[in-house]
Amino acid sequence: MNLDQRTYVMGILNVTPDSFSDGGRHYSLDAAVQRALEMQAEGADIIDIGGESTRPGSQPVSLDEELRRVTPVIEQLRAQITVAISADTYKAQVAEAALNAGADIVNDISGLRFDSNMASVIAKAGAGVVLMHIKGTPRDMQKDPHYDNLMAEIIDYLEQSKQLAIDAGIEIERIVIDPGIGFGKRLQDNFQILRELSKLARLRCPILVGPSRKSFIGQTLGLPVEERLEGTAAAVTACVFNGASIVRVHDVKQMKRVVTIADAIAGKGKSI
Repeated sequence: MNLDQRTYVMGILNVTPDSFSDGGRHYSLDAAVQRALEMQAEGADIIDIGGESTRPGSQPVSLDEELRRVTPVIEQLRAQITVAISADTYKAQVAEAALNAGADIVNDISGLRFDSNMASVIAKAGAGVVLMHIKGTPRDMQKDPHYDNLMAEIIDYLEQSKQLAIDAGIEIERIVIDPGIGFGKRLQDNFQILRELSKLARLRCPILVGPSRKSFIGQTLGLPVEERLEGTAAAVTACVFNGASIVRVHDVKQMKRVVTIADAIAGKGKSI
């Protein structure tokens, strides 16, 4: 992927019964595969497949259950799609199974912190990795999070995760960073991250941001999750203007159009 040429779109595929936005909608194997094919047709560059909800307050699922949800989907998709496949997991054994089934990337919400074997699994496979910042765990991350210096603390956390990856043998060219919108963040923190996203450039890695349909949009607009398209579009545009290389979204068709125009305004890649 040449992330300097344009903003890439990562489509979200939750193979779960309880994700905050679309839990249960793509829970069956057939429904999951069909949605992934639709997202590819809509312009997704990456399909991010997750088998455990990490919404605030969520409970972890067992290793066997996550494997049961994720692995068959990746196996079927690998033979049917040409875009990259990402496994959204913080468990090394799930990541290993996903990579063996055909995934290209591991998207770890913990930045390699929740499972000490994760970095070596990714390095051995020669896979890409997304290192995300989180404060706490999904179960408790929204219980009164506090920062003395938000961006400095996020940068420090991601710098340490980046070093864990490099020390394990993951090439820096395979590392993407994510500030973790909504993961142990207050309302104002999410807006500050979007406003000051360019500060993450000092880490010298491409930046992924996932603002799609999240509660900071709902709280600000007073809207339920299914009515947050315009708010998501505004957040995605801010991400593009402030240095994001990848945006992680539910509404691929619409956000592909948004990033195409945002890239043109920002002068990213080929000028128009």
